Amino acid sequence: MRDIPEARLERLRAQVLAWAGRARTLGLDGLLGSLLDAAAPLSPIGAGALWVAQPALGLVLPREAIGDLAQVLADPEGVRWLREALADERGVDNPGDFPGSISDADEDG
Repeated sequence: MRDIPEARLERLRAQVLAWAGRARTLGLDGLLGSLLDAAAPLSPIGAGALWVAQPALGLVLPREAIGDLAQVLADPEGVRWLREALADERGVDNPGDFPGSISDADEDG
């Protein structure tokens, strides 16, 4: 996830918040959170599936967003970041809140 530029991470966060809002509207937010928690150990497999399906999914979603989501899923801390964004109506306050993000790397210096 460190490889995702901050601007793209912000766009991904906005997309996740939109998805979370739709899930809340449909009453599926609890189910999504539970599925994400249960499937967390398998998230690298999901990331691989996204990378493999990226050309086809690119017909309906921006390929860059698919790749960024795959990167998030490939990292255990990224899964935590995603879970927090889905669980909180406001989402993660700042894309730099992700441990290991660009802002943390600057602080670790």
